[in-house]
Amino acid sequence: MRFRSSNHIPVAWWIIWAAIIWLLLISYLHLYLNGQNINRNIINMGYMPVITNLACPLLDYASRSGVGIQFNAIKFSSFAEMAEALRNDDIQVAFIIAPLSIVLQQQGVDVRVICIGNRHESTLVTAKSQKIHSITDLAGKTVAVPMRYSGHNLSMLQLMEKYGMEKKINIVEMNPPDMASGLTTGSLSAYYVGEPFAAQTIKNGDSCVLFYVEEIWPDFICNLVLVRQAFIDKDPNVIQTLVTGAARSGIWANQHPKETAKIASQYWNQPSELIEYALTHPENRIIYDHFVPRVAELQQLADLMQHFNLVVSNDITGLVEDRFAKNVNLNEVTNLDSIFRPPLFIGKKAK
Repeated sequence: MRFRSSNHIPVAWWIIWAAIIWLLLISYLHLYLNGQNINRNIINMGYMPVITNLACPLLDYASRSGVGIQFNAIKFSSFAEMAEALRNDDIQVAFIIAPLSIVLQQQGVDVRVICIGNRHESTLVTAKSQKIHSITDLAGKTVAVPMRYSGHNLSMLQLMEKYGMEKKINIVEMNPPDMASGLTTGSLSAYYVGEPFAAQTIKNGDSCVLFYVEEIWPDFICNLVLVRQAFIDKDPNVIQTLVTGAARSGIWANQHPKETAKIASQYWNQPSELIEYALTHPENRIIYDHFVPRVAELQQLADLMQHFNLVVSNDITGLVEDRFAKNVNLNEVTNLDSIFRPPLFIGKKAK
């Protein structure tokens, strides 16, 4: 008679123990790789994938590891959805289209403009096959803008008024990622948007540039950085870190377009070659250091919105909070990590 050794462990138990050890190992690796985030101050930032909002993915990328604040970039499919997220405090920061900040304030949301995004990155492109050479050639045609509460829409309305084209151009609202396909399929004759969405059809030969925004509206504000006053009251130091990092990231991006494009492509799900093209064509087009919000500029937007019956009032009292942007120092941006570590001495001033 054979006796089973008391040291023998059934195969089923080995499987169970192996599974437990595997789960423990996976959990350890997860904590090792991501555990630094558990006790960090996470700031959720909403954005759309346009170059004026380039600071958002760069802030996320630069703050992924280490200690302190983690800036978490959340991509939205529309500005309207992002506005609701800010209203409901699902995000703390919105890299949002400029006129929508005025709408939110007038709807009773206690918001503040703390920083302006990169400028001169919007373009009006037309279908190459339609041979459109001027605004008047757009009569009877369909032009897409990101939304009615956008600088692009205001710009189109001004042009239509200037050239006696009121109601002669069909302006439609369309989310920027859908515009290129709208042009190539023939549902659009033109679209007016922040890069790199215009570059998408320029680069593949489907569109022509009718004009770059700076040719008709110098220092045009596409998007800006918006927060609620309660967030400023709660932790102004976080706001200062955010604005400093956003402004200084633009200086770094200007110096490193290829590397910037590779980082942005991870967040935007767009080819890095397209983003680099938009960053560098035309050369030195994009302005990175005019990030201080100015009451006069926002007032101009509000006046135009009232003029074109987009808002009832042009009152923007209290909307602009410029102290954080004015405190930014742009010296010694040596690498992406340095965007959070400005030098202690007084240097190049924010514009």
